Amino acid sequence: MATIFTRPKSIADVPFSYCPGCTHGIIHRLVAESIDELGIEGNTVGVCPVGCAVMAYDYFNCDMIQSPHGRAQALATGIKRAIPESVVFTYQGDGDLAAIGTAETVHAATRGENITVIFVNNAIYGMTGGQMAPTSLSGQVTQTTPYGRDTAIAGHPVRVCEMLATLEGVALAQRVTVESLRTVTAAKQAIKKAFTYQLEGKGYSIIEVLSICPTNWGLSTEKSLQWLRDNMIPYYPLGVFKDKYAKEGAK
Repeated sequence: MATIFTRPKSIADVPFSYCPGCTHGIIHRLVAESIDELGIEGNTVGVCPVGCAVMAYDYFNCDMIQSPHGRAQALATGIKRAIPESVVFTYQGDGDLAAIGTAETVHAATRGENITVIFVNNAIYGMTGGQMAPTSLSGQVTQTTPYGRDTAIAGHPVRVCEMLATLEGVALAQRVTVESLRTVTAAKQAIKKAFTYQLEGKGYSIIEVLSICPTNWGLSTEKSLQWLRDNMIPYYPLGVFKDKYAKEGAK
C-alpha cells in the first residue's frame, strides 16, 4: 500500500512536549508543510518565543533562534536585515506577542518588515499556569480572574489582526483556526500565502491561529473545541482583515 501521509521533512522526528489536545502540533505541521512545499527549508530561520512553544527549536528542522520574552519580532527584524535572502518567521503566543511584545509587534508591522508572523491565540497564558492574557474573553475564568474577566477593570480583549490591519506596512493580516478539517485546510493556505508574500518581498504578514488550551481551560479536547466555536470565533471572527495585494491575484 502506498504511503500518502508522512511527517514533513521540516519537522524533527521527536516527541512534542505539548499538553494532550493542544493544537500547537497541528499548527507546527502546517508551518512545516508550507516550508517543504516552497522548498525553503535550508534558507529558513524561525524565532522561538517564551511560552508554550519555547522549545520549538527542537521541533523544526530549519535554523531556529530563541528570543527573549516578547522580542521575537525585533530579533526577526535583525535577522532579515542582516541576511535579506533568508526566510524568517516568528512563532508566538498571545502573551508573548500581544502583552510584553506589543511594541515590537506594532513597530515591526508599521515598518513593513518583510517577515512572517505565526500568532497562536488561545486566550490564556498557557505555559505559566493559566493567567488572564490580553486576549482572554470578557467573563472568562482564569487563574487571575476567578470570577471572570471584568472589562471595567482589565479592559477589553485585544483583536490583534484588526489592529494591525490599520497599519500601512502590513501586507497580509488574516485570522484562521484549526478546529476542523475545513479550517485546517484554510489555515494551511493562509500560512503558505504569508511565506509566499515574504519570498516576493511584499512585507509584513501575520497569520493569527485561534487555538485551544484544554489543560488551563479545564475542559476536554472535544469541549475545548466547542468552546472555541461558541466563544472565541464570535469575538475573533475568521477572515482576511488586510491583503494589500489581493487585486494582483497573489497566491
